[in-house]
Amino acid sequence: MSRSARLHPDGLTRCPWPGEDPFYIAYHDTEWGVPEYDDRALYEKLILDGFQAGLAWITILRKRENFRRAFDDFQPEKIARYSEKKVHALMNDVGIVRNRAKIEGTIASAKSYLKIMEDGPGFSKLLWDFVDGRPKVNQFKTTASVPASTPVSVKISKELAGRGFKFVGPTIVYAFMQATGMVNDHLVSCFCHETCGRKHRSPRLKVK
Repeated sequence: MSRSARLHPDGLTRCPWPGEDPFYIAYHDTEWGVPEYDDRALYEKLILDGFQAGLAWITILRKRENFRRAFDDFQPEKIARYSEKKVHALMNDVGIVRNRAKIEGTIASAKSYLKIMEDGPGFSKLLWDFVDGRPKVNQFKTTASVPASTPVSVKISKELAGRGFKFVGPTIVYAFMQATGMVNDHLVSCFCHETCGRKHRSPRLKVK
Protein backbone atom coordinates (compact mmCIF):
# COMPACT_ATOMS: atom_id res chain seq x y z
CA MET A 1 0.00 0.00 0.00
CA SER A 2 1.37 3.38 -1.01
CA ARG A 3 1.43 5.91 1.81
CA SER A 4 2.60 9.49 1.86
CA ALA A 5 4.03 11.48 4.73
CA ARG A 6 1.47 12.73 7.22
CA LEU A 7 1.02 15.95 9.18
CA HIS A 8 0.96 15.47 12.94
CA PRO A 9 -0.78 17.61 15.59
CA ASP A 10 2.58 19.12 16.57
CA GLY A 11 2.79 20.67 13.09
CA LEU A 12 5.52 18.34 11.79
CA THR A 13 5.15 16.17 8.71
CA ARG A 14 6.57 12.67 9.17
CA CYS A 15 6.92 9.36 7.39
CA PRO A 16 3.70 7.38 7.91
CA TRP A 17 5.13 4.28 9.56
CA PRO A 18 5.40 5.51 13.21
CA GLY A 19 1.66 6.25 13.23
CA GLU A 20 0.58 8.05 16.40
CA ASP A 21 2.72 5.97 18.79
CA PRO A 22 4.81 8.47 20.84
CA PHE A 23 7.57 5.92 21.40
CA TYR A 24 7.78 5.06 17.71
CA ILE A 25 7.62 8.75 16.76
CA ALA A 26 10.57 9.51 19.07
CA TYR A 27 12.58 6.73 17.41
CA HIS A 28 11.69 8.09 13.97
CA ASP A 29 12.56 11.67 14.90
CA THR A 30 15.82 11.15 16.77
CA GLU A 31 17.40 7.90 15.63
CA TRP A 32 16.16 6.31 12.40
CA GLY A 33 18.29 7.45 9.49
CA VAL A 34 20.86 9.29 11.62
CA PRO A 35 24.34 8.24 10.38
CA GLU A 36 25.92 5.80 12.83
CA TYR A 37 29.67 5.21 12.66
CA ASP A 38 30.34 3.51 15.99
CA ASP A 39 31.49 -0.09 15.49
CA ARG A 40 29.73 -1.61 18.49
CA ALA A 41 26.51 0.31 17.95
CA LEU A 42 26.42 -0.93 14.35
CA TYR A 43 26.87 -4.51 15.56
CA GLU A 44 23.98 -4.09 18.01
CA LYS A 45 21.67 -2.71 15.34
CA LEU A 46 22.53 -5.46 12.88
CA ILE A 47 21.78 -8.12 15.50
CA LEU A 48 18.47 -6.51 16.43
CA ASP A 49 17.48 -6.31 12.77
CA GLY A 50 18.22 -10.02 12.54
CA PHE A 51 15.94 -10.69 15.51
CA GLN A 52 13.25 -8.66 13.76
CA ALA A 53 12.99 -11.15 10.88
CA GLY A 54 9.34 -12.20 10.73
CA LEU A 55 8.28 -9.60 13.30
CA ALA A 56 7.39 -5.90 13.36
CA TRP A 57 10.28 -3.58 14.21
CA ILE A 58 8.27 -1.90 16.96
CA THR A 59 8.17 -5.30 18.72
CA ILE A 60 11.98 -5.37 18.85
CA LEU A 61 12.24 -1.68 19.69
CA ARG A 62 10.02 -2.11 22.76
CA LYS A 63 12.21 -5.00 23.90
CA ARG A 64 15.52 -3.29 23.12
CA GLU A 65 16.47 -2.53 26.71
CA ASN A 66 15.67 -6.15 27.61
CA PHE A 67 17.93 -7.30 24.77
CA ARG A 68 20.74 -5.02 25.98
CA ARG A 69 20.45 -6.41 29.49
CA ALA A 70 20.30 -10.03 28.30
CA PHE A 71 23.21 -9.68 25.84
CA ASP A 72 25.65 -7.75 28.04
CA ASP A 73 24.94 -4.44 26.31
CA PHE A 74 25.88 -6.10 23.00
CA GLN A 75 29.57 -6.27 23.80
CA PRO A 76 30.88 -8.69 21.14
CA GLU A 77 33.86 -9.65 23.32
CA LYS A 78 31.47 -11.12 25.90
CA ILE A 79 28.92 -12.57 23.47
CA ALA A 80 31.60 -14.46 21.53
CA ARG A 81 32.34 -16.45 24.70
CA TYR A 82 28.75 -17.41 25.49
CA SER A 83 28.36 -21.03 26.59
CA GLU A 84 25.53 -23.48 26.04
CA LYS A 85 24.39 -22.66 29.57
CA LYS A 86 24.09 -18.99 28.60
CA VAL A 87 22.14 -19.92 25.46
CA HIS A 88 19.78 -21.94 27.63
CA ALA A 89 19.31 -18.97 29.95
CA LEU A 90 18.54 -16.70 27.01
CA MET A 91 16.00 -19.22 25.69
CA ASN A 92 14.20 -18.84 29.03
CA ASP A 93 14.31 -15.03 29.06
CA VAL A 94 10.76 -13.81 28.44
CA GLY A 95 12.00 -10.25 27.87
CA ILE A 96 13.56 -11.04 24.48
CA VAL A 97 12.66 -12.98 21.33
CA ARG A 98 13.45 -16.58 22.24
CA ASN A 99 14.71 -18.07 19.00
CA ARG A 100 17.64 -20.46 19.30
CA ALA A 101 18.87 -19.95 15.72
CA LYS A 102 18.94 -16.17 16.20
CA ILE A 103 20.62 -16.42 19.60
CA GLU A 104 23.29 -18.76 18.24
CA GLY A 105 23.59 -16.50 15.19
CA THR A 106 24.32 -13.57 17.50
CA ILE A 107 27.24 -15.50 18.98
CA ALA A 108 28.58 -16.46 15.55
CA SER A 109 28.25 -12.86 14.37
CA ALA A 110 30.13 -11.63 17.46
CA LYS A 111 33.05 -13.88 16.60
CA SER A 112 33.03 -12.59 13.01
CA TYR A 113 32.86 -9.00 14.25
CA LEU A 114 35.89 -9.51 16.48
CA LYS A 115 37.88 -10.94 13.58
CA ILE A 116 37.08 -7.88 11.47
CA MET A 117 38.11 -5.60 14.33
CA GLU A 118 41.35 -7.50 14.98
CA ASP A 119 42.45 -8.24 11.42
CA GLY A 120 40.89 -5.22 9.69
CA PRO A 121 39.35 -3.19 8.26
CA GLY A 122 37.08 -2.51 11.25
CA PHE A 123 33.32 -3.04 11.22
CA SER A 124 32.24 0.54 10.58
CA LYS A 125 34.76 1.07 7.79
CA LEU A 126 33.83 -2.24 6.16
CA LEU A 127 30.17 -1.23 6.02
CA TRP A 128 30.47 2.46 5.17
CA ASP A 129 32.96 1.82 2.38
CA PHE A 130 30.08 0.30 0.42
CA VAL A 131 28.51 3.78 0.23
CA ASP A 132 31.80 5.70 0.00
CA GLY A 133 31.63 6.73 3.63
CA ARG A 134 28.56 8.96 3.43
CA PRO A 135 24.78 8.51 3.34
CA LYS A 136 23.03 7.95 0.03
CA VAL A 137 20.17 10.45 0.03
CA ASN A 138 17.06 9.13 -1.71
CA GLN A 139 14.11 11.22 -2.87
CA PHE A 140 11.11 8.99 -2.25
CA LYS A 141 7.64 10.56 -2.09
CA THR A 142 5.65 7.53 -0.95
CA THR A 143 6.41 4.32 0.89
CA ALA A 144 5.60 2.35 -2.26
CA SER A 145 8.76 3.75 -3.85
CA VAL A 146 11.05 2.51 -1.07
CA PRO A 147 12.76 -0.77 -2.02
CA ALA A 148 13.01 -3.82 0.21
CA SER A 149 16.59 -4.39 -0.92
CA THR A 150 19.09 -2.90 -3.35
CA PRO A 151 22.18 -4.06 -5.26
CA VAL A 152 24.31 -2.53 -2.48
CA SER A 153 22.43 -4.37 0.28
CA VAL A 154 22.94 -7.58 -1.72
CA LYS A 155 26.69 -6.92 -1.84
CA ILE A 156 26.89 -6.17 1.88
CA SER A 157 24.81 -9.26 2.62
CA LYS A 158 27.19 -11.46 0.66
CA GLU A 159 30.22 -9.87 2.32
CA LEU A 160 28.86 -10.35 5.83
CA ALA A 161 27.62 -13.88 5.20
CA GLY A 162 30.99 -14.76 3.71
CA ARG A 163 32.62 -13.58 6.93
CA GLY A 164 30.38 -15.76 9.07
CA PHE A 165 27.58 -13.39 10.06
CA LYS A 166 24.10 -14.86 10.43
CA PHE A 167 20.68 -13.40 9.59
CA VAL A 168 22.13 -10.87 7.17
CA GLY A 169 19.97 -11.35 4.08
CA PRO A 170 19.62 -8.43 1.64
CA THR A 171 16.28 -7.28 3.10
CA ILE A 172 17.56 -7.32 6.69
CA VAL A 173 20.70 -5.50 5.57
CA TYR A 174 18.67 -2.81 3.77
CA ALA A 175 16.54 -2.19 6.88
CA PHE A 176 19.83 -1.90 8.78
CA MET A 177 21.17 0.59 6.20
CA GLN A 178 18.03 2.71 6.58
CA ALA A 179 18.16 2.70 10.36
CA THR A 180 21.86 3.54 10.58
CA GLY A 181 21.75 6.33 8.02
CA MET A 182 23.75 4.59 5.30
CA VAL A 183 20.77 5.55 3.18
CA ASN A 184 18.37 8.40 3.93
CA ASP A 185 14.94 6.93 3.22
CA HIS A 186 12.84 9.49 5.03
CA LEU A 187 10.21 10.61 2.53
CA VAL A 188 11.07 13.97 0.95
CA SER A 189 8.16 15.71 2.67
CA CYS A 190 9.17 14.37 6.11
CA PHE A 191 10.95 16.99 8.20
CA CYS A 192 13.73 14.49 8.96
CA HIS A 193 14.71 14.16 5.31
CA GLU A 194 16.63 17.43 5.49
CA THR A 195 17.88 17.19 9.05
CA CYS A 196 18.89 13.61 9.86
CA GLY A 197 22.15 13.71 7.93
CA ARG A 198 23.29 16.71 9.95
CA LYS A 199 22.52 15.22 13.36
CA HIS A 200 25.04 13.66 15.65
CA ARG A 201 24.35 10.16 16.91
CA SER A 202 21.35 10.35 19.20
CA PRO A 203 21.36 9.27 22.85
CA ARG A 204 19.79 5.91 23.47
CA LEU A 205 16.06 5.97 23.88
CA LYS A 206 14.75 4.32 27.01
CA VAL A 207 11.61 2.23 27.06
CA LYS A 208 9.03 3.88 29.29
